[in-house]
Amino acid sequence: MIEEKHLQEETVPVKSRIAISAGDAATAILQSLAAAGALTYYFVNLRGLNANLAGIVWLLFGIWNAVNDPLFGYISDRTKHELGRRIPYIRYGAPIFALGFIAFWVRIPGTDGNQTALFIQLLLALFVYDILYTAIATSFWVLPYEVAVSNKARGSIYVWKIIFMVFTIVVPFALEATIKPEVGDIAGISRFRWALIGLGVLMTLIIFFSTYFFKENHYAKAEEQFDFIESFKACFTNRSFVVFEVLSFTIIFVQTALMQGIWYYFDVLAMPRLPLLVALGLGIVLGVLAWIRWRDRWGIKRCTQIFTLGFAIGCALITFWGRSVLFATVGFFLFGIGFSGGMYLIPLMNGDVVDMDEHRTGLRREGMYAGINSFITKPAISVAMWALLTLMTAYGYNDKLPAAAQSYEAGTGVLVGWAGPSGVLLLISFVALLFYPLAGAEWTAIKARLGVVHQEKERAYLEKLGYKFVE
Repeated sequence: MIEEKHLQEETVPVKSRIAISAGDAATAILQSLAAAGALTYYFVNLRGLNANLAGIVWLLFGIWNAVNDPLFGYISDRTKHELGRRIPYIRYGAPIFALGFIAFWVRIPGTDGNQTALFIQLLLALFVYDILYTAIATSFWVLPYEVAVSNKARGSIYVWKIIFMVFTIVVPFALEATIKPEVGDIAGISRFRWALIGLGVLMTLIIFFSTYFFKENHYAKAEEQFDFIESFKACFTNRSFVVFEVLSFTIIFVQTALMQGIWYYFDVLAMPRLPLLVALGLGIVLGVLAWIRWRDRWGIKRCTQIFTLGFAIGCALITFWGRSVLFATVGFFLFGIGFSGGMYLIPLMNGDVVDMDEHRTGLRREGMYAGINSFITKPAISVAMWALLTLMTAYGYNDKLPAAAQSYEAGTGVLVGWAGPSGVLLLISFVALLFYPLAGAEWTAIKARLGVVHQEKERAYLEKLGYKFVE
């Protein structure tokens, strides 16, 4: 007998919203440590890898991502596993992801100071780690589109994502403030390594078990996708995507540079942590509340322009007056405003870009867009690492000396390398957003039509499975 069901307002269970958000945050926490200050600090300052060699590792890693990310996005869009298009990569990839992260912190006897051995360890561990990071992070990034059709239901997931995103910022700062060892502190280095290994195991367990608390909608996997070349080209004929990628590259660069450089900023310039971190946290909280309130009144485009400009001003304050507690406090507050915009507005803008693609092509291709986004933004991680280390070294930073022994010029190098390039990129993004097309009455009408299309697709798919809908 064919089961009869009425179409009802779509909802996502609270446990599913929490599971998706917790798994996504756990992935981001490990990435914030691997791609930001902790990993570079560990290999350069604590293990003895030359800073220039570390920069080369990150550049090679960026080249690898040029192949890895779009390819996975394409594959995931075409996946037809019984669990869905995304869940299998999260659940079965989590154990390997853990091994890659743990490999960063394993101390192989006799390798400290051995440039070849440290170079190989960092490079290989990054490659293994990133293959699974790409699979898992991309899947979490697009899951709101896979478990829900309506914008209302997706929005309920993003609220929880924002809440959990706070941990992705707090945890790295907490580790830096509590257990980061100084150069030569053998016992402290050991505690640091084991803490990171333990954190990796814990976060991976959260990622793995999160997949048992949500399910994907499966209608999208029935769609016939473009081939790889056509799919790749179609993304770049979407003008909104091209503008978005300027911003996306910038935000990843800035977040990486700021999270990495803060380790050196507090150490080399001996700045007080409490007022600056309080200002940062206050900026994040007030920023999120402001964007939620002003999003519909001003639109995503204008809100994004405001936060990029404020972020750029914060970078300028740190670059030129970062030794002043007053100016630094204002700068950190603006950093918080910027971080909140990156957490809340960027995913919404990305969703609009993908919706425009569906309006143009008739297909849901979140995976390909996420993969190409990573293809463009992952090099931003490597370039940010390289830029900071290169500028610090050019100003006289010596990675063999403890923080207190660094020169005044080295401190200037930290300020310039940390916030200078970020401020320039943020200003470029502010200008690029003038050409972002997804705003105004016409776009609002397109979004409304897509909501109807999603319902029609869902209904057609369920009818193929034998469901009969009663009006």
